[in-house]
Amino acid sequence: MTDPTPETADRGQFDLLRQRRFGPFFWTQFLGAANDNLFKFAFTVLVTYQLQVAWLPPSLAGLAIGALFILPFVLFSATSGQLSDRMDKAVLMRTVKALEVAIMALAAWGFLAEAPDLKVPLLLACVGLMGLHSTLFGPAKYAYLPQHLEARELTGGNALVESGTFIAILLGNLAGGLLIALPGVGQTAVAVACLGVAVAGWATARRIPASPPDAAARAEPMNWNPLSETWRNLRLAHRHPVVFRSLLGISWMWFFGAVFLAQFPSFARDVLRGDAHVASLLLVLFSVGIGLGSLACERLSRRQVEIGLVPLGAIGMSVFAIDLWFAARGLPAGGVAAAVAGVPPEVAGVAAVPALMDVGAFLARPAHWRICVDLLLLAASAGLYSVPMYALIQLRAPASHRARIIAANNILNALFMIVSALGAGALLSAGFGVVDVFLAVGLLNVLVAGGVFRLVPEYLLRFLAFMLTRLVYRLRVAGGGHIPAEGPAVLVANHVSYVDAIVLMAASPRPVRFLMDHRIFAVPVAGWIFRAARAIPIAPQAESPEIYARAFDEAARVLEEGDLLGVFPEGAITRDGQLQPFRPGLMKILQRTPVPVVPAALQGLWGSSFSRIDGGRALARPLRRGLFSRIGLRVGPAVAPKDVRPETLQATVEALLRQPVGPGR
Repeated sequence: MTDPTPETADRGQFDLLRQRRFGPFFWTQFLGAANDNLFKFAFTVLVTYQLQVAWLPPSLAGLAIGALFILPFVLFSATSGQLSDRMDKAVLMRTVKALEVAIMALAAWGFLAEAPDLKVPLLLACVGLMGLHSTLFGPAKYAYLPQHLEARELTGGNALVESGTFIAILLGNLAGGLLIALPGVGQTAVAVACLGVAVAGWATARRIPASPPDAAARAEPMNWNPLSETWRNLRLAHRHPVVFRSLLGISWMWFFGAVFLAQFPSFARDVLRGDAHVASLLLVLFSVGIGLGSLACERLSRRQVEIGLVPLGAIGMSVFAIDLWFAARGLPAGGVAAAVAGVPPEVAGVAAVPALMDVGAFLARPAHWRICVDLLLLAASAGLYSVPMYALIQLRAPASHRARIIAANNILNALFMIVSALGAGALLSAGFGVVDVFLAVGLLNVLVAGGVFRLVPEYLLRFLAFMLTRLVYRLRVAGGGHIPAEGPAVLVANHVSYVDAIVLMAASPRPVRFLMDHRIFAVPVAGWIFRAARAIPIAPQAESPEIYARAFDEAARVLEEGDLLGVFPEGAITRDGQLQPFRPGLMKILQRTPVPVVPAALQGLWGSSFSRIDGGRALARPLRRGLFSRIGLRVGPAVAPKDVRPETLQATVEALLRQPVGPGR
């Protein structure tokens, strides 16, 4: 992974599609996801409506096909992760795509076979093989991105992959359903389409650039035991708490989404009284919502890994899931009340049950628009929730084990989806309705998200910084690419207000540990915020030699571990808006741990609510400049430690203060 260059600083996420380092990879994974779903859905429709065999009843066909597809993720993800870490990822992806062509050739034979006793077992075998194909491709897919994208492109790249995947799933399902229904030639059309898409995917994979493995990963011996390897990868991820808890957070998103996707047919028929096309409309809304939420991540995050979006997404997931329950409960009577209670209208004996509505009749009822909006925004919230987590894992996981950690994530995803199916089934069997299941998942999401954010306060801190710099202030950043995406450095800035550290957090692509006056930790709200941010308390040596010495020890530890340290060299918040002399404490840090120093200038905060303009008191007149007050941050090039002097660094920051931020980002 590289830092941004001037040539790439202004690129948008869609520009990546025109570049060889991303375009062929994107279309390869897009075609693979589309083909998976085209084949599975066409086969499901075939054995449900057109071709029945005694040993696979239609009621179990979808469950059996889904289980066969997921099984390889549980069995072979650990091995797949090792292969992705040890091999050139481009070679592996081309090999997997060649395997897909062979599998689809076998599936084409199955679709064209006359005897059901040959056709169905052959196609079931192909389902399992396509599951294996996706298992092998998944770790390589997500490990490929941080190898070819700059740190500030990761969010946009993941957003394209996430939205593209759901659009591919949608198009694959629609194509599979339409093709298999063609009179007389449906199975032939599906066979040709599956094989054609596989060949197209193989062709795009041939253009994926070389992606050599990490030397340390290649040197490690293969462990062919999937159980011990999975456990080892989970333990490795557990050593990086933010990474491990992000794995759990992503798996929860799949738990959450799987409940809705699995229940759309029942929800459409029994609650909304809609036909199969209404169920397809719900799938379209969900897929489009995921895509919109994913694509919005880059714009909202200012092209960095902005995990402050995760709490925003979690809030939306719960709010719109709960509102969906209220919206469904408020639908007119006539079969709906019985369905909400868990009893289909025909069983409940409700009189004059209306015929199932088509899409036109469904959309003609204003009450149904609330249902549609809830589903669209719920899915968009899931996109906001998941994309930053994927990007964070890629950014923080060690390169030598990145694919293996992602493989462990795939296993967790599969297990969470299985548990979600069992849990939803148990609730439905106990007499709860479909929308009651939606409500239960929405409420459970509140508890799960609260637990995750309590364990990883970094999410909430970034959310606070995100909201502060978009509601109370409108932050513009110039030169943000000078903040290194990796490696140790000291970030120094002028000290204008009580929220300076939070503003710098919002602008940084990675966490910053700040040296801060120990007295601020005694302030109720501010103390909690900065303790959660793992800020380092410091006091004058004359006041507390212990705190003083401990602060410099901790600062050295931060830099030795390769992290960012934030310092306000003035030592205190300005009382007159002018830059104060820089104190020599920074030199003591650099003498012990020589690292680059990145100068930054905060602009526009003087005179705001959190500055000391009113007789030295902050918040004397809250929101004195209203909401969306413009502020800026200009970051200068890093200074080598040997060239740092307090007076020259102060002059550099003063020069930055005199430059307008401009459009920024």
